[in-house]
Amino acid sequence: MSATNDPVIEIRHLHTRFGNAVVHDDVNLVVQRGEIFALAGSSGCGKSTLLREIIQLQQPVSGSIKVFGSELRGMRVDQATIMRRRLGVMFERGALFSALTVAENVGMPLREHTDLSSELIDEIAAIKIALVGLPDSAGAKYPAELSGGMRKRAALARAIALDPELLILDEPTAGLDPLSASSLDELVRHLKELLGLTILMITHDIDLLWGAADRVAILGEGHVLGEGTMKELSKSEHPMVREYFYGPRGRAAWEQTWNRK
Repeated sequence: MSATNDPVIEIRHLHTRFGNAVVHDDVNLVVQRGEIFALAGSSGCGKSTLLREIIQLQQPVSGSIKVFGSELRGMRVDQATIMRRRLGVMFERGALFSALTVAENVGMPLREHTDLSSELIDEIAAIKIALVGLPDSAGAKYPAELSGGMRKRAALARAIALDPELLILDEPTAGLDPLSASSLDELVRHLKELLGLTILMITHDIDLLWGAADRVAILGEGHVLGEGTMKELSKSEHPMVREYFYGPRGRAAWEQTWNRK
């Protein structure tokens, strides 16, 4: 599915601060349906804060955040519950329940938000586990028994349990070796096409930005410093944006990407 001019997320004149520390100062972003949109930037630039505001774990000082055309600020509890069923979130560390098996973790959103039978929930959980490339045997294991890459996939399976329209990925490749990170990149692209997802991901992984993102916004100094395709951003004259492309890590990823073409 290609991106359309149907915005899934609209952020206008967003301001966020903690005490005297300004995190967002007039941030404006639009995520279109069907695209993989990435937020990048150095640590402390406000990426994770923005994610928490989008999933309603935190409120900005002022400005507007609309998801599926609905304003989040002032949304009633029942409206927020319905909204959350339309999106899935994979947190950086997975946030899997350690006392539950993988299958139980994946089935948890279905038990909380649907009236499906336990047997049907177990079947759906097995399907989601297979979709993310885990073996059938993984369903009976506990998170501590999985490798880092497998835990990421289990968290991804839980994030798509309710067939969301919007999938939010928080540092999906953090802590993974290059091979595991590359295979997760491919999985994200595959799921986007297979399930017709819109994906918002927060990452500092330059390879993931080049390999998976349709568009990227780089945050810094409270603002959006640059927005566009990675090829477009590579031509930016802003010093903080240029560092992504011409610093040591950025240069290596750029060369690797274009050598593949």
